Amino acid sequence: MTTEVPSTRTAGPGALSDPAYQAFLALRTVFTVAPIVFGLDKFANLLTDWPGYLASWVNEIVPGSGQDAMYAVGIIEIVAGVAVALIPRFGGLLVAAWLSGIIVNLLTIPGFYDVALRDFGLLVAALALSRLAVTYAPARPGS
Repeated sequence: MTTEVPSTRTAGPGALSDPAYQAFLALRTVFTVAPIVFGLDKFANLLTDWPGYLASWVNEIVPGSGQDAMYAVGIIEIVAGVAVALIPRFGGLLVAAWLSGIIVNLLTIPGFYDVALRDFGLLVAALALSRLAVTYAPARPGS
C-alpha cells in the first residue's frame, strides 16, 4: 500500500473557492490582528485590567510590577502578530508556544480555568494555521 503526499499549493486563481484556503486566510487574519490589538492594549488596559491575569508566582519572578510585566507581554504579542502576518508557518508556532505559557499561568490562578480552556482551543487553531501555511504560504526558496 502506498500513500501519496499531497502537492504543495499556493494561493492562485480560484484559491478563494478552496475551503482550506479560506480557513487559512481566516486563521491568519485573526492571529495577526488579535495579538497586535491585545498587545497594544497591554499598554492601555482598556479591555481589562491585564495585571489581574498574572499569577502571583509569575509576578514574583519577573522584575518590576505586574504592569511592567504586561508591557513585556504586549511587545511579545505584537511581535507574534507581525510574525503571523509575514511568516505564518513560524508565526503560528510562536503563537502556540506563547499560548502554552499563558495556559500554564492561568491554570495556577483559581477561577481562571475556563479562560485556560479557551486558550487551549486557540492553541490548537494556531497549530492548524501553521500546518495550513505549509501548503498556502510555503517557505521561500533559499530561506
